[in-house]
Amino acid sequence: MIQTPNLQLLLCTPEILHATIESDAALGTLLQLEIPEKWSEFGTDIFGFVLERLQEAPEEVAWWAYFPVYDGTIVGTCGYKGAPNAEGAVEIGYEVAPDYRNRGFATEMAAALVQNALQHQDVKTVYAHTLAHENPSTHVLKKCGFEKIGELIDPDDGAVWKWKYFGQ
Repeated sequence: MIQTPNLQLLLCTPEILHATIESDAALGTLLQLEIPEKWSEFGTDIFGFVLERLQEAPEEVAWWAYFPVYDGTIVGTCGYKGAPNAEGAVEIGYEVAPDYRNRGFATEMAAALVQNALQHQDVKTVYAHTLAHENPSTHVLKKCGFEKIGELIDPDDGAVWKWKYFGQ
């Protein structure tokens, strides 16, 4: 678990991922937490993908999914897109459930993920990607010490901006 001023980022173990894929009710029962409607825009496919990765490399559990918890409620998802690569780079991602936006939670999640990653000696660089236009996520990354370093084409999302953490 990663603690921020307002959130607890709960590490998603295989057991939690199985419950997430099963249903919101199963997840809520397992964790004894409230699960709001539409708490994740990504659906369950991403959690199945993470579960597959963990079956291949269970020691990488800390490099995948976390659920931000606020006042007994899961308010989104966040995490890394895998363990550090050979160059020591990791990528962060985050989302906040619609009813919990505009409270600073995305900024807290992003900052906490960066700081957590940089505590590991293998991590040299932290990246993130956003859609290729100004949006709430671009503002979050700027607040957290990221700078846009380029644009690339994602097979699923089209044009995206690549961001690199330079510190605050």
